[in-house]
Amino acid sequence: MGDFSHLITQKVNLALVQELALNELIEILDKCEGTKVLMWDETLTGPISLIAKPEILKDRNVVKMFPIKAGDLPNVDVRNFIFITRPNLQLMNAIASNIHSDERKNRVYRKNFYLFFLPKRSLLCENQLKSKGVYGNFQVIDDFKCQLFPFDSDVISMEYPDAYKEIYIEGDYTCLHHSATALCTIQKLYGRIPKIVGKGKFAEKVKELAKTMILNEDISIERGSIDQLIILDRSIDIMSALATQLTYEGLIDEFYGINNTIVNFPASKFNSQGEEASFNRMTSTTEKKQIILNSKEELYVELRDKNFNAVGPVLSRLAKTLTDAANERHGEKTIKELKEIVEKLPKLKANELSFANHTTIASLIKEHISQYDFLDELSCEQDFMMCVDLDKSNEYIEGMICKQKPLENILRLICMQSAAGNGLKQKVFDGYKKEIAHSYGLDALLKLGKLEKVGMIRVQSGARSYNILRKTLNLTVEDFMEVAPKDISYVHSFYAPMLVRIVEHSLKPLGWNGLNDILSCIPEPSFEDYQLPLVNGSSSTTGRRDSLTSEMSQSDIPRVILVFFAGGCTFAEISALRFLSQQDDNNVEFVIATTKIINKHTFLSSIIN
Repeated sequence: MGDFSHLITQKVNLALVQELALNELIEILDKCEGTKVLMWDETLTGPISLIAKPEILKDRNVVKMFPIKAGDLPNVDVRNFIFITRPNLQLMNAIASNIHSDERKNRVYRKNFYLFFLPKRSLLCENQLKSKGVYGNFQVIDDFKCQLFPFDSDVISMEYPDAYKEIYIEGDYTCLHHSATALCTIQKLYGRIPKIVGKGKFAEKVKELAKTMILNEDISIERGSIDQLIILDRSIDIMSALATQLTYEGLIDEFYGINNTIVNFPASKFNSQGEEASFNRMTSTTEKKQIILNSKEELYVELRDKNFNAVGPVLSRLAKTLTDAANERHGEKTIKELKEIVEKLPKLKANELSFANHTTIASLIKEHISQYDFLDELSCEQDFMMCVDLDKSNEYIEGMICKQKPLENILRLICMQSAAGNGLKQKVFDGYKKEIAHSYGLDALLKLGKLEKVGMIRVQSGARSYNILRKTLNLTVEDFMEVAPKDISYVHSFYAPMLVRIVEHSLKPLGWNGLNDILSCIPEPSFEDYQLPLVNGSSSTTGRRDSLTSEMSQSDIPRVILVFFAGGCTFAEISALRFLSQQDDNNVEFVIATTKIINKHTFLSSIIN
């Protein structure tokens, strides 16, 4: 498996997802004989690195790779150019300009062009190519059927960045179809999932599409290795998407951005030792140190899901262990003892490098979270989470506007205030609009308008549903513990992500049925469906349900639950689910799938920019 060995697990082996995607890529490359140049949609370079190493591409005679940009093609003495892109009209225009440029320069020796859409061809894009007069220039136009990219042994993502915007602003439901296709792919690899439950209008749409597809697919009727699928709609929990994550992994993502497991830090902050280590993938610059964060690194596995306040003690403990190991090497040793020390050296060196890196990263994060601006914003959003005098923060937000703080930071807090109060008072809303227009110009009002359109900012109406849910689901915990947590709320210090709290309640003996009263507070449909007729051919629905529930509750083998977030999920939510799986009482393992891994910045930016 090489670089992808960390994906291998016994129950739901996500290495199969990587292998499937890699085989699709190899099939595409083999359709073009001879040397070739790959032209990438820039948003795909990171995800593709999760399924293929550079050596694989070289073995398939790929000599160069470039991002798709308008204008001239790269000056490479190769005849075959393969374009791999998501359906995107702007990129179609760029590709058309590439081909027209080649036609003007090379009237005799023309290049061969191939075009592959990930995950599926788009009629709109093909019509755009026809209107530009280049559709007939392609040797092949086909699909690159890759819906999922494996991030770790328990996380897969479609890396579909604009899903939320497409649904709620553009009214384009293509991503729901792709989500359903991804769930079918999972069932092709791991077998039928007996039970499907979920919450949200678009979550239900994904379920219906997936069920229809499964009926038309050649999928084994045997029960697979996944016991249950939970589909959750991001729109029913905007608060958690906008909240500041306080886990180690979440804070790294918020300050530096974890892009397809890769993160770039300022190189000047790191020691030069270990530059030869396998932290580099793709290209890196002298200004940045590129580090891969996944479960191949033992220390990162221990640190990533912890609240940041619990990171220091772990690093202190490891420092002592490394010091003791170094002292062990001194003094007189027998041949046998020296041999044992030599055998331990590679792991000891890796641990020292890992410790040095994470000590530096923790120091960088500490600098950020000690800033007054960060602490003030965090205090404001925590007041919203607690529903503490929502109007109290008006003055703080207005002050941010007057000081022309980053607009996205201001809009995020206004969205959270709206979510907590079931909207804003008309007077407050109008005041924000006026001051934003004055400080940031009319373009800022267009961004505000997009947030209105998706319902993230609105005028107050009805009871405060969030406050009711906060109390019913115990979303804010008073006796919270950050270092030795007993509840999922530790990921935001005292606030539990609502979607994960719903999953937690569904693990109780009554299961999804026990959530009826709670879910009724959320004005979106809930659903519970069974695919057991396709598994055992039984004719009694009640019998099937009782049989499944009994079988799952009596087994000592942990249940495997696939949780699919339609619209994105955060690293804090992933950490919360991992925390639930570590509790012996739950007897459960989670596989987490999402349209995109998001944080408060990327989620908001995808909507307003």
